[in-house]
Amino acid sequence: RGVALARSRARSRRASTSRAMSIMSYNGAAVIAMTGKDCVAIASDLRLGINQNQTTAVDYSKLHKIHDKLYLGLTGLISDQLTFIQKMRFKHEMYELRENRVMSPKVFGAVVSAALYEKRFSPYYTEPVIAGLDKDGKPYITSMDLIGADASTDDFVVAGDNVESLLGGCETFYRANLEPEELFTVISNCLMSGVNRDCLSGWGGVVTVIHKDGSFTRTLKGRMD
Repeated sequence: RGVALARSRARSRRASTSRAMSIMSYNGAAVIAMTGKDCVAIASDLRLGINQNQTTAVDYSKLHKIHDKLYLGLTGLISDQLTFIQKMRFKHEMYELRENRVMSPKVFGAVVSAALYEKRFSPYYTEPVIAGLDKDGKPYITSMDLIGADASTDDFVVAGDNVESLLGGCETFYRANLEPEELFTVISNCLMSGVNRDCLSGWGGVVTVIHKDGSFTRTLKGRMD
């Protein structure tokens, strides 16, 4: 009887563990970056939740401007997001003062990766997405995990709670060499399609498109339920 009771308790603990919430989905998020013809776009949802079942804000963008040609998107725990973006802005400003120039997207990606790996034994619970244009106008995008493992590519990257839905939308709608307006339409459809299949993100979105002549940011309306 004692053995049976111990086994029952072990099963209960395993079931409890399997139902445990991931800290990465505590606040909810969805971020996409996508390349086009001499342009790049990055998009995020606007929902900020607590403990998966409470919505506290419907206007919180996960996108952070580093400079005119470079943006950083963050998913994961909101407190770590805010801490990490402050650290990255400090590093970029110190680089700009020392070198008298802004970081290229590839250099910034290396700095972000090193900062995450530095804290690998007590990591920031955030997964960054980087999008930007280099000095030659070539698009650069990458995403990373908690310890800074780089996954740069030349088409699209996603991060957040519903990566399966986001990837499915991107694989369906993406085409190479999109113009800025076309890229905006495609990444908007991918974002809204993905977040509509996830209850932890959504409630609208925001998209920034960077091209050789500047950039523009637009807000998307989405389901509010």
